[in-house]
Amino acid sequence: MTLLILIIVLALIFDYINGFHDAANAIATVVATKVLTPFQAVVWAAFFNFLAYWVFGFGVADTVAKTAHTMEINLVVILAGVIAAICWNLLTWWLGIPSSSSHTLIGGFAGAAVAHAIAVHGFSGYVGEDGATHYWYEIVSWYKAGKDGAMPSGVLIIIAFIVLAPLLGALASYLISIWLLNASRKSIGPKIFTGALMIATIVFVYYQMIPYSEIDKPRFDSHFWSVAFEAHNIKWFLVAFIVLTVSGFCMIFSSLNLHQADAALKKMQLLSSAAFSLGHGGNDSQKVMGIIAAAVAVYINTNHGVHMDAWLDVVLPNEDLGVKGQMPSWIPLACYSAIAAGTLSGGWKIVKTMGSKITKVSSFEGVAAETAGALTLYFTEHLKIPVSTTHTITGSIIGVGLTKRVSAVRWGVTVSLVWAWILTIPISAILAGLVYFILSVFIS
Repeated sequence: MTLLILIIVLALIFDYINGFHDAANAIATVVATKVLTPFQAVVWAAFFNFLAYWVFGFGVADTVAKTAHTMEINLVVILAGVIAAICWNLLTWWLGIPSSSSHTLIGGFAGAAVAHAIAVHGFSGYVGEDGATHYWYEIVSWYKAGKDGAMPSGVLIIIAFIVLAPLLGALASYLISIWLLNASRKSIGPKIFTGALMIATIVFVYYQMIPYSEIDKPRFDSHFWSVAFEAHNIKWFLVAFIVLTVSGFCMIFSSLNLHQADAALKKMQLLSSAAFSLGHGGNDSQKVMGIIAAAVAVYINTNHGVHMDAWLDVVLPNEDLGVKGQMPSWIPLACYSAIAAGTLSGGWKIVKTMGSKITKVSSFEGVAAETAGALTLYFTEHLKIPVSTTHTITGSIIGVGLTKRVSAVRWGVTVSLVWAWILTIPISAILAGLVYFILSVFIS
C-alpha cells in the first residue's frame, strides 16, 4: 500500500508540473497580444483548467490506463514511468522546450512495462495464462480495433496523433483565419456561408446530445437541468457556443472600423483562451487519472483477495465484459486541482517560445489559433485519444502564420520543436526502462 500511495503522490506532482510546463499553451497568445498581464493570464487559465472537472468524462483516462496490460505488470513499472516522466518534463521545462507532457507519461509507462517484460521473460516467447505464446513487446497495448466502428485505440494511435494533432490544429486555424479575413469584406457571400455554418452547427450539436432517458445518474429531478448539466452535453454546448460566437462576430466584422475590430478581437481572445484552457485541463488531467487507475488495478491484481477502501475503489471499464468504470470523486478533483495549481505557477520560458518565436501573433491570430486548438482538443477527447495540447496549439499558431506567407513562420524554431516531439516518447521510454531496472534492485 505504501508504494501505491507513493505513486499517487508522484502522479499528482507530475500533474502539477504538467500545469506549469504547459501553461504557455493557453496563455502565450493572450500575453503576447497584451490582452492580459502574465499574472492575469495564469489565473484565467488556472480557473478554466479546474472548471474542466465538470465538463469532461474519463475516456482519455481509460485509454492511458490501458497503455500496458495491467494483469502483467507491477507497481514498480508505474512508479518508474512516473519518475521518468517527471524528469523529462522538468528537463524540457528548464530548457524552454514545449514538449508533450502527455507523450512523456505514455512513453514512460510503456518503456517501463517493456523493461519489466524483458526482465521477467527475456526476449524469447513464453506461455501466458490463455495458453498462447506471447513475447515481451506484447505487454504494451499497441493497437486495438474500435468496437462497432468506433475509433481504434492503443499506443500506435497516440503516436499517429503526434503528427495528426498539430496538422488538425494547423488546418483548423488556417480555415478559421481565412473565414475571418473574408468576413471583414463588405460582401454578402461570407455572411451566407456564416449563416449556413451556424445552422449546421446547431443541427450537429443537437444530434450529439444525450437525452434524459440515456443518462445513467441524472444530477437533478428536472429533465431539462439534468440534460443541460450532463458532462457530455456541456462539452457540445461549449462547441456550439464557440462556433456561434465567432460566427456572430463574422456577421458584423465588415461594419467595424479597425479600432472596434481590434477591441472585439481582444475580448474574443478571452473566450478562446478560456476554451483552450478547458480543453487543456480536461485532456491532461485525465492522463494522470489513468495512471492512478492503472496503479490501483495493478495493486489489486498483485494482492489477490485484498479489499480496497472506498476512497480507492477504482474499476477500469471493460467493454467486452460490459463492465462500467468507476472512480472516487476525489481522484479527478485532486488531478484538476493539481494542474490548475501548476498553471497558476506559470512557465515563462515556454511562454516566450510559444508567444513570439514561432510567428508574430496579433489578436486576430490569437483568436484563430486558440479557437482551432480548443475545438481540436474537444473532438480528440470525444474520441478518447490523449493528444498533446502543446502539439495542438503549436500547429494552430503555425496555421495562422501560413495565412500571411510561408516565411512568416520561423521554420528553424519549428523544426527544433518537431525533433523534441519525435524524441519525447523514445527518450521517456528508455529513461523509464533504466529507472525500472534501478528500482527493481531495491524494491522486490
